[in-house]
Amino acid sequence: MTLRTHARQFAVCSALAALLVVGGLSAAPAQAASEIKVVVNKQAITSYQIQQRAAFLKLRRTPGGTEAATNELIDEALKSQEMRRRGIQIPDAAVDEAFARFARDNKLTEAQLSEVLGRAGFSAKGFKDYIRVQMGWGQAVVANVRQTERITEQQAVQRMIQDGGKKPTTTEYTLQQVIFVVPQDKRSSELQKRMNEANSMRQRFTSCPATYDIAKGLRDVTVRDLGRIPQPELPPRWKDEIVNASRGKTTKAQPTERGVEFIAVCDSRSVSDDQTAAMVFQAKELEAMGKKEPDKAFLEKLRAKAAIIRR
Repeated sequence: MTLRTHARQFAVCSALAALLVVGGLSAAPAQAASEIKVVVNKQAITSYQIQQRAAFLKLRRTPGGTEAATNELIDEALKSQEMRRRGIQIPDAAVDEAFARFARDNKLTEAQLSEVLGRAGFSAKGFKDYIRVQMGWGQAVVANVRQTERITEQQAVQRMIQDGGKKPTTTEYTLQQVIFVVPQDKRSSELQKRMNEANSMRQRFTSCPATYDIAKGLRDVTVRDLGRIPQPELPPRWKDEIVNASRGKTTKAQPTERGVEFIAVCDSRSVSDDQTAAMVFQAKELEAMGKKEPDKAFLEKLRAKAAIIRR
């Protein structure tokens, strides 16, 4: 559900794409004196932030003007506060990659995207902040659902009885993580080189035990045995590729906040027990709740408890 939630919320920018390639947008007004307009749980929202968000709404062809911009910023304040409370942090590298991907999808360079956003009265930083909140909010929603709607093994047994005693099965993967470390201050100069090195290692991959021997001859490479992970608990970033990879193969290499990484599938097996049943039923609950927009209900709950002061 994390990816679905993220995709749904990030897709709200799709209308922006049509305007980006048209050009001809008027220059952004100079920043006027800013004043606090709203306080959300002691977090201030200024008139300048509202002005910028209104410009962003216009790009997205979303009606409502200043009032809609204010409400959206209030919601984002609540989301970011919940992210901090749960310790959810979206790395700069993930945000930068999403920004770059959006530019590529619209046949723009990152510099061109930044320029168009600026001319429209928004900014690249504002867009990246928006991306960060949407990505983190998806994780917060999933964490909340798992916390409040968790299915116990006893409940799973009851469901199996209702289904005629049929016990669900899932696949359990034994995984290994390989990280080609890239320091933050060298990402622009070394990332592509490390990507090439990672892909070269993937071509040489034969088994997880042999990975350590290969890594010994490489610079700044970390190998981690992740142990056994059932399919419902796979990290969203890697889940689809892990499921589609066969035993003894790897995922594609990806840029991450640490550098360049890939996951090796050391082994896989089918498992079926009460704990597995609970996880499978939980995953089905998450999927069903995703169709009911649990993010909306969760946000309304946060809004009801918040101290929101409009000035």
